[in-house]
Amino acid sequence: MKINQQFDITKGDRALANGHRPLCFWFTGLSGSGKSTIANAFEKKLHANGIKTYVLDGDNLRQGLNSSLGFDLESRIENIRRTAEVAKLMVDAGLVVLVTLISPLKIGRDSARALFGLDEFVEVYINTPLDICEARDPKGIYKKARQGKILDFTGIDSPYDVPINPDVMLDTSKNNLDEIVITLLNLTDFKLTKS
Repeated sequence: MKINQQFDITKGDRALANGHRPLCFWFTGLSGSGKSTIANAFEKKLHANGIKTYVLDGDNLRQGLNSSLGFDLESRIENIRRTAEVAKLMVDAGLVVLVTLISPLKIGRDSARALFGLDEFVEVYINTPLDICEARDPKGIYKKARQGKILDFTGIDSPYDVPINPDVMLDTSKNNLDEIVITLLNLTDFKLTKS
């Protein structure tokens, strides 16, 4: 039986103190699609407008919180679960959280969404084609995956469940970074409505 300890300061109180409503933007897409680049540019724009933010980046999380996890199916699901739980806490703290994970499985993305209120989670699918991602290969990992030096690599020998109904779909091969950031800014109103 789970019993939550109750505290007097609520998520709403924290949102009022921050001056904006909290949200989780969940960026999903293949390696090299532009998730981290977009989140970085978006965070800079939000920060400049007084929005309190934090980026939970998959690569960075795998150096600490998720360092014990591999890339097999079970580990990928746990990676998403842990990250989603941290993002939920940050939203509860009143922040706008930008999560950048490949998150290849629909079941993982759905379980992440289920942790949040209906108006607190925005799934952003970076629909950059595999050949473009592979041509960019900023970390040289596609080359290693093609050589068999990396196994269970999403898009090569491990599946990616393409989001069917993401809240927004972007393609970095067709839109520049400024256009993408404007699209994201126009997705939602961060202002608090007075009841």
